[in-house]
Amino acid sequence: GIKVRVCLGPGSGTRPLIVYYHGGGFVLGELRMGDWLCSQVARNVGAVVVSVDYRLAPRHRFPAAVDDCYAALLWATENAGSLGAGGPVAVMGESAGGNLSAVVSLLARDRGGPAISHQVLIYPAVDMTSEAPATATTPFLTAPEMRAYRQHYLADADPSDTRLSPMLAEDHSKLPPALILVGEHDPLRDDGVRYAEALRAAGVPVRLTEYVGMPHGFLNFPGLCRWAPQALAEICAELKAALVKT
Repeated sequence: GIKVRVCLGPGSGTRPLIVYYHGGGFVLGELRMGDWLCSQVARNVGAVVVSVDYRLAPRHRFPAAVDDCYAALLWATENAGSLGAGGPVAVMGESAGGNLSAVVSLLARDRGGPAISHQVLIYPAVDMTSEAPATATTPFLTAPEMRAYRQHYLADADPSDTRLSPMLAEDHSKLPPALILVGEHDPLRDDGVRYAEALRAAGVPVRLTEYVGMPHGFLNFPGLCRWAPQALAEICAELKAALVKT
C-alpha cells in the first residue's frame, strides 16, 4: 500500500535505479516534493528514479517510515525490469530522507541486500540523540521545529537506535560510497560533516560538499538559491559516475 512515483530517464532497460526519499522532518512532505529533483536526476543521469511516499508521524511513528522505505527499496529492486531499469541501484534523500537513505543503506548491508552502489545524502539528520541548538533560528528549520519533528517521530523510542541515528552504528564499513551535501547555515550541517568523517574512517569513499551561505532545504529553491543548480549538477555527475557504465 505504499505509493510511489516513477520518473523515467532516457535510455533502455540498462538504466540504473535510484530510490528517493523526500524530506519534511518525518512529519510533512509528499511525492510532489521530489518532482523537480527526481525528474532532473532521471533525465541527466539516464536513470529510473522511484520516489517513495512513506508514512508520516505523528499518526505513524517510528519505525513506520523506516519499514516503508526499506520495503519500497526491496520492491523497486525486485521489479526493476518492469520499471525499465537494469543497472546498479542507489538511494537518495533530503533531510529526513537523507536519514532514511543512510538507514536503509545500513539495513541493506546487514540484511544481505539489496546491493546499493551509491548513497546521496542531502543535508541529512543522522544523530537523533543530539538536541537542536537553542539558538537555531536559521531559515526553513528552527530549533522549535526540530524539537517538534523529533518528538512527533520518536515518541518513546530510544534515539540511539541505529534505525534513528545511523551515526551511532558500531560499524560503518562496507557501506555504499556516498555524496553528502550540507549548507553553511543549516543546523544539520554538523550531522553531515560528522557522518562523512565516520564513513571515511571506516574506509568508505565519500565526497562532502559544503555550500557557502546556504540554508537547510536550499536545493528545493533553484530560482532563489544560487547554489541549487550547481548542487543538482554535482548530484547528477556523482550518480552518473557511480552508476553508468561507459
